[in-house]
Amino acid sequence: MPTSAEIKRTLASYSSPKQAANLARFFKCARGQYGEGDKFIGVKVPQQRVVANQYYAVLPLSQIASLLHSPIHEHRLTALLMLVKKYEKGEDKEKQTIFSRYLKNLRFINNWDLVDLSAPRIIGAHLQNRSKRLIFQFSHSKSLFIRRISIISTLFFIKQGDVKYTLAIAKNLLEDKHDLIHKAVGWMLREVGKRDLKEEEKFLQLHYKKMPRTMLRYAIEKFPGVKRKFYMS
Repeated sequence: MPTSAEIKRTLASYSSPKQAANLARFFKCARGQYGEGDKFIGVKVPQQRVVANQYYAVLPLSQIASLLHSPIHEHRLTALLMLVKKYEKGEDKEKQTIFSRYLKNLRFINNWDLVDLSAPRIIGAHLQNRSKRLIFQFSHSKSLFIRRISIISTLFFIKQGDVKYTLAIAKNLLEDKHDLIHKAVGWMLREVGKRDLKEEEKFLQLHYKKMPRTMLRYAIEKFPGVKRKFYMS
């Protein structure tokens, strides 16, 4: 049976020091930045997906958790990609176990790509037919990445044609101070518009004057030029 150590060795075979340096800059890992202290070995996401797809079915959850606890970013992302695959393929009992394990390890889901590639497909999927109280609580968290989980999780609901939770959490986050939240909310509003443009515009007409500029710019990115100019002016 494979172990987390074997996965680490496999990922190391794809590593690149040059890529690691580029990723550390891209994910803002310098002192005082949101990713401060994160470490990279330089493995691209498609390669991590190959490894995750190869091992997710045979690697025990305990070993995936060990991988998730690593200080190496690519180890954590590969672990999350495995959890997503296990969740999507699992029966109800296993899905509940994975959901609970995810919540117990939120402190290791500590950069925006880790959130974006896992939260909709685990948190969003699990809460689809359940109470949404948890993600509303998350929207008030002191943790930047837990707040990001709150809005990004709703991408799953949007894809099912349900936009009301996205709009409600977006409202909670309108006064958030962090650029990563502005981008996340704007992105989700844009996704709402792809399915229900009237609902997105109804939200914008109520809130665009006080929305952070980055959030608004992301939300209206696909609008015609004249309409974008109206909102941005």
